[in-house]
Amino acid sequence: MKGILFTGRSIADAHTFGLLPAYLQDFLRTQNGVVAYFGGLHIRGCCHAPAWHDLGAAWNGEQAFWKRYATVRPTDIPFAQDCVGNQFLLRDDAVLFLDTETGELADLEVDFKHFLFGIEKFPLDALGMEPLRAFQQLGGRLEPGQLLSVYPPVCIQSATEKPQLRPLPALERLAYLADFYAQIKDLPDGQRLHFTLKA
Repeated sequence: MKGILFTGRSIADAHTFGLLPAYLQDFLRTQNGVVAYFGGLHIRGCCHAPAWHDLGAAWNGEQAFWKRYATVRPTDIPFAQDCVGNQFLLRDDAVLFLDTETGELADLEVDFKHFLFGIEKFPLDALGMEPLRAFQQLGGRLEPGQLLSVYPPVCIQSATEKPQLRPLPALERLAYLADFYAQIKDLPDGQRLHFTLKA
């Protein structure tokens, strides 16, 4: 992997590690999670700190994805995320993509090994890194533990509107996305929305 900003320390959460499939255990033994592609990909590790890197918390903690998103099952493993906070999940041996704005779930039709191969070969497309590239071209940089905030949300942007991009702490960004999803999940397509910006 290229553009590595962070590599997890040794495995500290043996319980979560023991629940993982063998191929993910093998990966985490060599590096206990990683932030790569200059923030374009974050693979979580089996640790308790830092909190943003904690796979166990993302999978079974208070703010676990299956507790926030109706499409996610308790057995889905949220092993990674992209630069804006969309999630990559393992369901059995398949990698799924969770759009964290809309809650839509897509089967990427690859296993973990081929997921890694695909992002190594085509990182920009496989990881949807266009917002990160735009942010970098403006002189921005994501630090480990940060995700890119995109406003207005991608699911309601027009082709002519230029999004505002800024770094946010990862857990704050994920909480915002889950709250946004909860507010729009039952709205019909084409529904008009009114946003109130908080100070």
